[in-house]
Amino acid sequence: MKFEQLNVWKRSSTLACKVYLELKSCRDYGFKDQITRCSLSIPSNIAEGEERETPKESARFLYYAKGSAGELVTQLYIGIKVGIIDSKLGLELVNETKIIAFMLGQMIKKRTDQPLKKKF
Repeated sequence: MKFEQLNVWKRSSTLACKVYLELKSCRDYGFKDQITRCSLSIPSNIAEGEERETPKESARFLYYAKGSAGELVTQLYIGIKVGIIDSKLGLELVNETKIIAFMLGQMIKKRTDQPLKKKF
């Protein structure tokens, strides 16, 4: 299956677009750069992992994507708390990111047959 067909890739790409649009006019360039980078990292690592030759290699990039999801959740909470991100939208983005992280965890589990430490 091509990565473009994966629901998790589609959802994470949409999530990255929503983050970009929400922060389009943000003047805190350090925050904006950091949060947009980690949001982009999720679908990018999914794509890179799916292009790898072995399940082990693929899982490694899915782990990176899952880690970026954790980073994004953290930054969304901070953005909400300091007033950069609208609370309602921010919490919707947090929820979507947690769903994506769960989906990634399931993919990793299938590729490695190992239980994950902790889920969101």
